[in-house]
Amino acid sequence: GGKTTLFNIIAGLNLPDEGSVWMDGEEITGKPGNVSYMLQKDLLLPYKTIEDNVSLPLVLKGISKKEAEAKAIELLDYLNLTNRKDHKPSMLSGGEQQRVAVARALINNPSIVFADEPSGNLDSKSAKELHELFFSLRDKIGQTFVIVTHNPQLAEMADRTLTMKDGIIIFDKKN
Repeated sequence: GGKTTLFNIIAGLNLPDEGSVWMDGEEITGKPGNVSYMLQKDLLLPYKTIEDNVSLPLVLKGISKKEAEAKAIELLDYLNLTNRKDHKPSMLSGGEQQRVAVARALINNPSIVFADEPSGNLDSKSAKELHELFFSLRDKIGQTFVIVTHNPQLAEMADRTLTMKDGIIIFDKKN
């Protein structure tokens, strides 16, 4: 327990009882950070196309539809989903839907993507592909992911592993 509280503190949505939050050498305690969330359920809008699902965060920020769509296409291309841009989420496999959720999480160029059991509802092959995608994005574009998982193989692949129990970090390991 405690992962949601920790995410919310890092994201600036809650204040810690004690201590402070630092990112890139700057104290950000209580300040809304440039973060994205990815949940186990992808929460794609079923009536919108894949392109519209990915571009939505930028459109909601007031960025022109044309510019938002261009950025969405760039991400979909990077994730090998360009040929699915006009499809609805129900037409995609579970693994493809999670890759769309990754694209949507990346569209705002976040400092951190929080991923809460992102592969929990995927078969083992799709889960492995999603995990490999996270590490590819880390290596190619320097994206930071904070991933909650009960999957020991994924934890072993991480740069750093924190183990929490009852809201307390009980183990901190740099891999």
